[in-house]
Amino acid sequence: MKKVCLKELFEIFITFFKIGAFTLGGGYAMLPLIENEVVEKKKWATQEEIIDIFAIVQSVPGVVAVNTSIFIGYKRAKLKGGITAVLGVVLPSFLIILAIYQLLFSLSNNIYAIKAFGGVRAGVTALILVTAIKLIKTTIKDVISAVIAIISFVLILFFDNDIFIILAGVTLGIVRHLVSNIKVLRKEQKS
Repeated sequence: MKKVCLKELFEIFITFFKIGAFTLGGGYAMLPLIENEVVEKKKWATQEEIIDIFAIVQSVPGVVAVNTSIFIGYKRAKLKGGITAVLGVVLPSFLIILAIYQLLFSLSNNIYAIKAFGGVRAGVTALILVTAIKLIKTTIKDVISAVIAIISFVLILFFDNDIFIILAGVTLGIVRHLVSNIKVLRKEQKS
């Protein structure tokens, strides 16, 4: 079993502290930054692994950024890495909230602050859209996965309970795998 050193824990903390500090909008807005840091810069995960991680953390209760940081931190340095990553990603928000608490009410009526936050929301929407496009390019490889994605999208628009849609996707994925295995077995038996 690999021994975790303080240098690695510090790197995990700083990585997730930067993500937490420089992401406005939280949650899904953090996904592109996490992907960039973890896949592109640090090489802690492949593109396929990060998509699997995003899928898993979105299907369990909790905050997406916290769940993702736990998953990646744990992958790097087990329990200490998971705890360190969570502290890193949460601490900036906690400190910022403490710092602006006194200004909150005065900013709520400030037209410049209102307009600035409108711009931030538009930028965050663009970040989420770019991440969605990357996910589509990586995960939709054939007609069946495209159909599952389209049906899931439509169901999410009309129904409130996302967990049933996720479970339906899991079920369809398993059925698809079983059907393809049956086809392979039949081909092998014929030859």
